[in-house]
Order: sequence, then structure tokens, then C-alpha cells
Amino acid sequence: MSVNPVSVPAAAPAPALAAASGAAYDLPVQGMSCASCAGRIEKALATLPEVAAVRVNLASESVHVDLTAPAAPVAPLVAAIEAAGYGVPREHLPLRIGGMTCASCVAHVEKALLAVPGVQAASVNLAAGQAAVTAPRGLVDMAALLAAVNRAGYDARPFDEAASSLDRRADAAARLIARERNLALLALALSLPLLAGMGFELAGWHQLMPPGWLQFLIATPVQALLGWRFYRSGWKALRAGSGNMDLLVALGTSAAWGLSTWNLFAAGAAAPQFYYEASVAVIAFVRLGRWLEARAKGQTVAALRALMQLKPATARRRLPDGREETVPSAMLQPGDLLVVRAGEAFAADGEIVEGHGSVDESMLTGESLPVEKLRGDAAHAGTINRDGLIVARITASGGETMLARIIRLVETAQASKPPIQKLVDRISAVFVPVVALIALLTFALTLTLGGGVIETAAVHAIAVLVIACPCALGLATPAALTVGTGLAARHGILIKDADALEAARAVSLVAFDKTGTLTEGRPAVTDIVVQVGTETALLQAAAALQAGSQHPLAQALRERASMHAASHGPLGSLRDFRDLPGRGVSGIVDGRPLLLGNARLMQEHGVDLAPLQDRAAALAAQGRTISYLAQSAPGQHSGSNPGPRLLGLIAFGDEPKATAAAAIARLKAMGIRTAMLSGDARGAAAAIARRLGIDRVEAEILPQDKAALIARLRRETGGRIAMVGDGVNDAPALAAADIGIAMGTGTDVAMQTAELTLMRGDPGLVAAAIALARATDAKIKQNLFWAFIYNLVGIPLAAFGLLNPVFAGAAMALSSVSVLTNALLLKRWRPA
Repeated sequence: MSVNPVSVPAAAPAPALAAASGAAYDLPVQGMSCASCAGRIEKALATLPEVAAVRVNLASESVHVDLTAPAAPVAPLVAAIEAAGYGVPREHLPLRIGGMTCASCVAHVEKALLAVPGVQAASVNLAAGQAAVTAPRGLVDMAALLAAVNRAGYDARPFDEAASSLDRRADAAARLIARERNLALLALALSLPLLAGMGFELAGWHQLMPPGWLQFLIATPVQALLGWRFYRSGWKALRAGSGNMDLLVALGTSAAWGLSTWNLFAAGAAAPQFYYEASVAVIAFVRLGRWLEARAKGQTVAALRALMQLKPATARRRLPDGREETVPSAMLQPGDLLVVRAGEAFAADGEIVEGHGSVDESMLTGESLPVEKLRGDAAHAGTINRDGLIVARITASGGETMLARIIRLVETAQASKPPIQKLVDRISAVFVPVVALIALLTFALTLTLGGGVIETAAVHAIAVLVIACPCALGLATPAALTVGTGLAARHGILIKDADALEAARAVSLVAFDKTGTLTEGRPAVTDIVVQVGTETALLQAAAALQAGSQHPLAQALRERASMHAASHGPLGSLRDFRDLPGRGVSGIVDGRPLLLGNARLMQEHGVDLAPLQDRAAALAAQGRTISYLAQSAPGQHSGSNPGPRLLGLIAFGDEPKATAAAAIARLKAMGIRTAMLSGDARGAAAAIARRLGIDRVEAEILPQDKAALIARLRRETGGRIAMVGDGVNDAPALAAADIGIAMGTGTDVAMQTAELTLMRGDPGLVAAAIALARATDAKIKQNLFWAFIYNLVGIPLAAFGLLNPVFAGAAMALSSVSVLTNALLLKRWRPA
């Protein structure tokens, strides 16, 4: 788990988290067993004034808490969870501290450590030069602690350089699974004599059932020792004014053991009836279920754990004198020089300043082919240098790397809840009391209508208590959501929350921005048509006018002009530059007022396009983007030259991405219509759309009109609209759509606005994201169906005496495992 800071520095193409007004914590929770536990924790935390929102994930055994303040302490949250009867596992982070000389230094270091979000306690030993920090497990990043001490003016380094939070969490999970396994095997071993005896009795060999006193000796330690956790958890639930699955197990097994013990010691001459096998078997099967459940839960978060393991524990840092030293990754700071040899992984984000090599980014973007990295290129933590020696200057380390931000985004998505889960939560909140009432009514009615036989009534009531399983209801949604979001991250798809999955599942039309989304976004000058002057003069003037622009067309112009610079001299001087969104630019080059842009801009300034109209139409039919260059008239721009007059046109070609046509075809095969939004002339946009097979084209669209167009598409189609874009001007349309999808090669603004982020610029990932959303939603619905059907069928069967408590216990224990197993089947999904 991790601390989610208020804001994250941008480092494209990292998926930035939306800014929040308060802090957010992901806390681990121990002791949850069913959906009612999740509801109780949410209720306890929601009463705190500093809490804005709470989301409990039963599958990952964690709770995500959004706070109203940017630096709220974690202690009240932990206290509330513990008061509700649950535990928050803690970890102790030791540090070596250098530079302390007195007690005042101790106070300064402790104050600095306690100021780190998530820290509960900090103790500094001056004599030993050590500090011990206590925090909820996995909540505090070691790099944040080291940075806090360093800012306070002291030296800090991890006490145990080999240990990491991930290692500690893995060890804790392994110990839990081993403990549950040992207890389950012990319970099963003790239950075998009674289960075998029950089988012999069913076969008619009553003499092979162990005598009552032996059954008592076996069942009592199982009930008191192996069943103690059910009593403890159930009592905590009662004290908190609610119930959980453990309470039902405790009530059911206690009733079976108590009735059997009464019959053993209070029976007369008649042969007594014992139910020890029921109490022992239920505890054994529930223990077995908990073991299998712990293993399955570990697999549901396997994708997230794999992301966490990408960053190496140590790194090689170059010192100012040229020497290299190996340090813990947590000690890396922005500005350090990181040395990465062939086969090694980057321990932080950085900009390559020396060397080059092929870098494997598959674990972050899903792209299988290595990417060639040169000086000036960005490299990210967790990616692997396949060949060559690379030196990078660190731009982000610790919790600010793209890898850390991806992990936080995945954790946040896994903690979110789809709308259907809210209904499940309401049902789960009353599930245990309703089941207890049904068991009481079953006992009363069976006793009244069944001839007054207390044993029969008790057995039916016990079966009702044991068969009920709120755990399956609680795990149905988060298990599938956890697997789905983790799997998406492995394939380069980042999902903001469960609502995004719900929206993506129901998309009926996908609207694409053209440039950079469907096309390569690297246009090149293909044609220059001169009306006045020479081709070189036209090109030089246009390139000078675009000298300050970062638009792809401007870059293409400057690249073409640079080829002529050696023989034709430098570009002219530019002043009074103006960017005219959706139309073009204007400015004064060497004293001449010029306009460069589309036909709309020329028409606004009264420029006659008739001389080049036929040629422009022919180029547009080939999919070319047309920019006209004109000299404006006095009054339209400061200057002394008469006008306006058309000087010529420049055509640009931007080829569609190699996967674009296949992506559109895949969406059509899924029953999803497509549209393309472009500011280009209608002929050029239509030509690209025909090549790709797009259903609908909206051309000559101004950036500020895209959001309104999305609303119109929604009204016309009556369905949910997805918008795919990568630029700043796409942000309003991404926000207006039912689901915004940002290309990871685009801007941070677009990715902050979008619900889905594609970590590589492959339009084929749009279809993959929607397909995965549908698969995840299907798993959620399957799990909820079986969880509800199981209880709706099982409880009546038990109430009517058609279900033996032993089989009821086995079915209850396996119901949660079946839900988790079904969710894990989602891991077999692969993009088409």
C-alpha cells in the first residue's frame, strides 16, 4: 500500500493522477472475513470529520481513504479501524542517521520524520545514530523518510540496505499462507476420524463410529483452539453492533458442540445422538477455505506485485569525481547521475546524458519490442537496458517515478467500487442479522411443527447458520476488479476507477482525434505550390512565422526549411507572433505581415483562394493537410504592405499508424461505431477516414467546439461515447465524453482528464481496453450471480432440513474459493 500525495509532478508520458484537495491513504487491514466487515470499517471511518470518502477492498484486504486535509495524520484512521474490531499491521523502518551532535538534533530529526504522511511514531537514538519509524505496513516510502531527514540537515540511509517494503510484505503474506495451511491441515487431520465414522454410519456400519467420549476429546480442542479466531472476531463484531461470517460460524459450531456435550453427559439409558462431526468438520472446512482463499487473494494482486518488483533494490551512482558507488535505490535524488549497464534496470526516472542502447519498456507499456534510446531521451524506473552503457540524470525518484505513479493509480482503481457493489454493500450490511433471524425462526417452526424434537430443530438452525456466506458476496466484485485492473496495467492500459470500467463496457461509439492518435503525429511537407515569388522564399517565410510554435506542422516546416538553410541563409526575424487556435498563426516577418493557416483563416481575412482552389482540392483528396500563406492587408495586422494576397500553399502528409486500420476493424467487429474529429479540411479528413474504414467524419472542428460535438454525438446516437485523444486541446472533449481515453504519448493534461490511459500510442489498445472492461464486468456479474444463488438456494435447503451441517460447512467454505477462482480465470484474457 502507499501514500497518495496531493499532486504528482508531471513527467510525460507518465499517467498523472488528478489533483486532489486532500491526502489519500491506502491502509492494510487484518481480520476482514466478509462484506459486512467492509461495511463496518467504512462506517467507522466515515464518522471521522477529516474523512471525505472511504472504499474497502476485501480482495486485497485494504481500505482507501480520501481526506479533506492535505496533511492529515494517519493515527485517527488506525484508531477507528482498531476500535471497529480489526487490525492495521505495522512495520518498523530502521534508518542510520549521521550528523547528530546533541539532544536538539534528536528532536529535529524526530520532528522531520513525524511530518512524513503516514508515520505514526519515530524514535531517534543519538548514541547509536539510529532512528526507528513505525507506520502502517507499506504506507510509507523509505525514500520519503530519507528525503525528510536530508532536508532537516542530516545524513540518512536505510539501516538494512537489503530489506525493502516489498520484501517485508511478501514475507508477511507467505507467513500468513503458511499459518493458514498448517491450521487447516491440523483441523482436517483431527476431523478425519469423525468424518470417517459419519461415512460408516451412512453405510450402515454404526459400530465403527468413535464412542462419544472420544468424539468429545477430539472436538473440544478443535472448538476451543482452532475455532478461537471465530469467537474473537465474532465478539468484536458484536461489540461494534454488527455481525460477520465468523459470528455465524461461532454460533453454529458452538450449538452443535453444546448439543452434543449435553447429550453426552445428560443422556439417560437411551443411546444419545452426537453432532461433534458437524462442529469439527465446519471448522476444518472453513479453515481449509481460508487457506485456499489466502492463496487466491495473493494471485489476484500478482500483477500489482509484479509492477512493484520492477525497480531494483540498489543502483549505481556516478560521483562528481567520476567514481561509481552502489547505493540503495531509496537514496537516489533528482540530479544524481545514474549508471545503467547492459541487462540492468533503471532505478529512477531520468534523462539520458551519455551513451545509448535498446531499452525494454514492455513491463510498463506492454510494447514487446525494445525502444532505441539516445541522448536527451527519457528513461523510466523499472525498464531494462538491453545493450550498451547508459548514464541518465535523475528527474524523479522514489514515489515520484512513473512506475510509482502507475502503482498508485492501479491501487486506487482496485479500491474503487462499481455502482452494483453499492447494492451488494447494502445487502451485506443486513445479511448476518437476517440469517440469524432465519435460523431462529427455523428453530422455532421446526420445534413447533416437527413434534417438539429439540435436536432436529437445532440441527436445522445450525445448518442455516453454517451455510450462509456473506464472504462470497463481499469478494465477488473486488476480486474481479483487482485481477482486471492489474491485468490491464500489464498490457499498458491504466484504469482510473471502477466507474471507468462500467462506462467502457457500454460504449457504443468511439470518437478519435486524428493527429497523433490515428496518425503518426509526425507530418512532413509533401508539396509546395507557389502563387507569388519562389518556392524557397515561400518556405523560408512560412518557417520563420512558425519559429516559436511547437505544433507538429510547425516542426515539419522547420525541418524542411533547415535543408535549405545552408544555401539560402538563416530565417527572417519574427515579431508580434499570434497563435490562432483551430485556424493558424499570424506575425510580422522582416516587416511583412503574414498569415499562415487553413481556409477558414484566409476567409476571415478576405484572402481570395480561387487561384489555388483546384490544386488544393486535389491534394486534400489524397489526405493532405493544406496550409495557405498570405500577406495580410493593412489594418488586419500592423505593417505597410498592401494586401491581402495569397502567396501560396504548403501541403503536409501524416501517415496513419500501422495498427490504426486493424483497430477500427476490431471495434466494428465488437459492434462499436467509430468517428474521427479533425480540424483539417473536409476532403483531407475524409480521405484518411476512407483509408481506415471510419464510419463518420467531423472535419474543420475548432478545439473549443469538440466538447459540444461530443454532446451532439451522444444525443444523436443515444449511447455512451468514448473520446480518444492525446493533446491539450483534447482535454475538454475527454472530459465531456462518457469515458475519456488518453494516449500515453500525449500530454499530462489529457491524461489527467481521461478515465483510461493507454501507455503506448497504439490505437489497437482502445479495443483491447473495452474488451477487457467487458470481460471484467462479466466476471463481476458471474461472481455476484453465483454468490446470490448460493445463498438463495442453500439457506432454504438448510431451513427445511435437506442439508446436513457438515456439507453446509464444506459448501460455505468453498463458496468464497469458487468466487476467487472464477475471478482468477480472467488472467487468461489476452488482447485480440
